[in-house]
Amino acid sequence: MAFTTGFTLNDWQQHYQQHPDDVLATLSSLLAELSTDDNAWLYLASPAQLRAQVEPLLAAWRQDPAALPLFGVPFAVKDNIDVAGWPTTAACPAFIHQAAVDATVVARLKAAGAVVVGKTNLDQFATGLVGTRSPFGPVQNTFNPDYVSGGSSSGSASVTARGLVGFALGTDTAGSGRVPAGFNNIVGLKPTKGWLSATGVVPACRLNDTISIFALTVEDAFQIASCAGGYDASDAYSRVNPGCAPAALSATPKLAVPANPEFFSDTQAEAAWEKSLTALQACGATLHPIDFSLFHQLADQLYNGPWVAERTVAVGGMLERPDEMDPVVYSIVAKGLQYSAVEAYKAEYLRAELSRQIAQTLSQFDALVVPTSPTIHTINEMKQEPVRYNSQFGTYTNFTNLADLSALALPGPFREEGLPAGITLIAPAWYDRALATFGQRWQASLALPLGATQKPQPATHAALPASPLHVRVAVVGAHLTGMPLNHQLTSRDAVRVEETLTAGCYRLYALANTHPPKPGLAKAASGASIIVELWDIPLARFGEFVAEIPAPLGIGTLELADGRQVKGFICEPAVLAQARDITEFGGWRNWLNRKEIPHV
Repeated sequence: MAFTTGFTLNDWQQHYQQHPDDVLATLSSLLAELSTDDNAWLYLASPAQLRAQVEPLLAAWRQDPAALPLFGVPFAVKDNIDVAGWPTTAACPAFIHQAAVDATVVARLKAAGAVVVGKTNLDQFATGLVGTRSPFGPVQNTFNPDYVSGGSSSGSASVTARGLVGFALGTDTAGSGRVPAGFNNIVGLKPTKGWLSATGVVPACRLNDTISIFALTVEDAFQIASCAGGYDASDAYSRVNPGCAPAALSATPKLAVPANPEFFSDTQAEAAWEKSLTALQACGATLHPIDFSLFHQLADQLYNGPWVAERTVAVGGMLERPDEMDPVVYSIVAKGLQYSAVEAYKAEYLRAELSRQIAQTLSQFDALVVPTSPTIHTINEMKQEPVRYNSQFGTYTNFTNLADLSALALPGPFREEGLPAGITLIAPAWYDRALATFGQRWQASLALPLGATQKPQPATHAALPASPLHVRVAVVGAHLTGMPLNHQLTSRDAVRVEETLTAGCYRLYALANTHPPKPGLAKAASGASIIVELWDIPLARFGEFVAEIPAPLGIGTLELADGRQVKGFICEPAVLAQARDITEFGGWRNWLNRKEIPHV
């Protein structure tokens, strides 16, 4: 076993900070221990392919290490995603082709310094949640080889859980980036559709596909997605993040959960879910059972109606060669030929109606939490009921992309017999970062070992990368928590970050004739540190917020006691002569409490 087994991104960064010139030797040693006899791998980099990736990185690293946040981190790619010069099979040997260029996400990850070491097994044409529908054999669960790994991104989940790579790429249409994460005790980030480009990906359902990320920690998954994501004009379904979503979930989030959840008589899965609910409450969440019939109705559309014709389109001419396809995959994909264009349009209208109702339901909560899968089965059991058991796995996943939601699969309390049983956070599109902030708290609170490595959780979880889609604003008076104008922040999905102090060069004034009472903050030659609260406002809502600020107040740049600079409230100097200097009180709340001025 390589000494790098189970390395997180932080572990890789620390290793290379001490040994930057060892990147080729380190990765060559790792690669030497991998083998395609392990059927999680379908293809491994040759020494020449490894060297071709690594040598340009060393020169770039010496020039600007900060430009390569993933320097030397090995990763795996699901074999329906192109890597230049490597074969892509989608787990169908008859479909094989040599990729001329990297998929956009692979190119972006390489540009950030990451190195592809291999391509991984999958359910053929990404059709399945089981990991058994491959001519290269079923991928075993990393905790018990009798059980399925989950699919379709089976190989990517397996090599990540065993700590063989820093992270892996999967894809997710119906849950293929979440179910394998749940079955193998790892993180599965299913991004908002269109955040990560699909250029260079063999589609399953082009309207509902996303590339997904497998990692050992939430912060790793989010950092990788941040490096890989972004608008791509070559992908017709790529989208620009509108900058409207909150930066984090509330410290005490309202979480919807399914009322009367279905576990298909799997009492161990049900018991693990109950433990998860208790743990969520320990993390500060309040739980709100909801009627799940809308979600089940939408989930049912993905395979039991015209939407399956998208898979038929993706497979194309292979349908004329059924003997060269997995028989279960062929039987599913061929059903798309039964549907008419009229039926397809009706299915889209129904999807839109159900999605709107789901959005209205979720708008009452910070997020939805579900079991990642309601049950698990052995490889032998899957042979007996390949379609029915696969359908069970998708109970809490199939609706997500149809409804344009973001999702984050997380490790959860284990089943009694020792198998993993994860949970999944689900929220509207572009809530990826918000889900990740709660996911970090969840992972730290449970302190489960990383994947199947038995390595402990990091002592501290690294902060998520700074967000370019949020504005950090310091508020000093009527916008503080509990004050009369705080709703101007919360109604725009602003999230409180912390209470802190300005630098010691500010003076605070109680302004005359303002309603509700407001302070003015001004920089001065001599002053004091003033208490402020920091709030993160979605970028697209910041202009609305500023437009409501009345004269003589405005927004400028404030310096904090620790040297940070943030946007914050400032005041026109002309009105300060009529205002009362209350700097000695150190903050607006202190002044109000002392003077007993009503603040409602």
